[in-house]
Amino acid sequence: MDISNTQSQMRKGVLEFCILSIIRQGEVYPSDLVDRMKAANLHILEGTLYPLLTRLKNAELLTYRWVESNSGPPRKYFVMTEKGLAFYGELERTWNELADAVKVLTQPAAPPETENNQNQP
Repeated sequence: MDISNTQSQMRKGVLEFCILSIIRQGEVYPSDLVDRMKAANLHILEGTLYPLLTRLKNAELLTYRWVESNSGPPRKYFVMTEKGLAFYGELERTWNELADAVKVLTQPAAPPETENNQNQP
């Protein structure tokens, strides 16, 4: 079995949550998203990011505004909508429940109490 495929699937599963977490903190330019993800060791290609941003915008979770640039074409800055904030809240609750469950399941189980231990005062 190829571990890199499993690792890739795990990362894809949290990609949307991570992107929304960054945008929730404030307006962001896509290359800044790539840089933030890279700094967290979650590399994302622009070819993956832009379709995700478009899908989130089409779902009305994000909106954007154009900002003129002195060094090239205008830049598109993304921000979360009210609907996006509500969606993020649900996603965050789901993530916390999942992370807690995984933590419980991946921790060594406590040894079962023996009958002798149960009868002691």
